[in-house]
Amino acid sequence: MNIISTDKAPAAIGPYSQAVVTGNMLFASGQIPINPATGNVEAQTIEEQTEAVCKNIGEILAAAGTSYEKVIKTTCFLADINDFAAFNAVYAKYFVSKPARSCVAVKDIPKGVKCEIEIIAEV
Repeated sequence: MNIISTDKAPAAIGPYSQAVVTGNMLFASGQIPINPATGNVEAQTIEEQTEAVCKNIGEILAAAGTSYEKVIKTTCFLADINDFAAFNAVYAKYFVSKPARSCVAVKDIPKGVKCEIEIIAEV
């Protein structure tokens, strides 16, 4: 098992890793729209937050030597299901290979953000 860690994505805010590679599979922890340079949530709208989350995921993928095209599965969490269409508009720009996906609304996401995405990818 290989722990993936990059300072170009937010540091873990709990007892977990940004991602783990085992065999040829990457399992990334859920990413929220934290600016890794400041440690703060700066994005406000669902579109801005989704963009920030996707950029953080891209940095983790790069640190593991893989890319968005190799993402097999995503799990998406929305604080408000009414943000579904706006979330999808940004999500679709990054996940062009259309990986399998679950998307659910949840009561709360850490730091009060609007979205979180976790991924499984091939390395």
